Amino acid sequence: MTETPVHPLGGGRTLPAVGLGTWPMKDDAAEEAVAGALDLGYRLIDTALNYRNETGTGRGIARSGVAREDIVVTTKVPGRHQGYEQTLASFEESRRNLGLDYVDLYLIHWPLPRVDLYVDTWKAMIQLRKDGLVRSIGVSNFTASQLDRLERETGVLPAVNQIEMHPRFPQEELRAVHAAKGIVTESWSPLGRGRNLLADPELVAVAAAHGVTPGQAALRWHTQLGAVPIPKSSDPGWQRQNLEIFGFELTADELARISAGPRRRYGGDPDVHEEF
Repeated sequence: MTETPVHPLGGGRTLPAVGLGTWPMKDDAAEEAVAGALDLGYRLIDTALNYRNETGTGRGIARSGVAREDIVVTTKVPGRHQGYEQTLASFEESRRNLGLDYVDLYLIHWPLPRVDLYVDTWKAMIQLRKDGLVRSIGVSNFTASQLDRLERETGVLPAVNQIEMHPRFPQEELRAVHAAKGIVTESWSPLGRGRNLLADPELVAVAAAHGVTPGQAALRWHTQLGAVPIPKSSDPGWQRQNLEIFGFELTADELARISAGPRRRYGGDPDVHEEF
């Protein structure tokens, strides 16, 4: 299996170029999926307090036998815990669930602009990083203006912004903002929703030209655009396929063909979506 590349996060930290998502697995399924994925070679695991599977994720990490320092564990503070003190308490809850001394990457799950606590939440996360309890801090589902506000009011930019991104929603403008600011783009729902994307004729043709599956071609599209996909799978065969995406290279024309279909957003609009 080709070695997984990494992205620099600053401070000597790195982020593997593909990871394992765990939503919406329950604890037992997450334990099996995480342990199996780490055995296959995954080194980036993504969970969240709102997924209600941090305990299972932690058990899978403990079972794996992989050295803790070799694994990048991500979790997220939920909307109901935003605010300075609430975030500190929420982090401790997540850390207990995971059974870990520290978390590698801690994210704000959604900005919730109406609630208007994400700057205070961010300040708490900066403190957690200073205290050594979190290695890197980032956000999820933030817009360009929300990123600007964090930088303006705290002087600290997120290392990562995890956003909805797939060939039907390529996020060109936001990815350009990330590139200019040195923020790594992570992709949730990297294969869209359902099977429609994987049956797209252009994607199927590109995949056939390289002797890979449509899913592998789509994930390679992400990595060549500089994004880190975190596909969810509990099936060992799919996990292996999702990791084996670095042995071929898409051309510029193929990247454009994969991106050329109709646009569709499956998740919420960060300017109005509320998830607590």
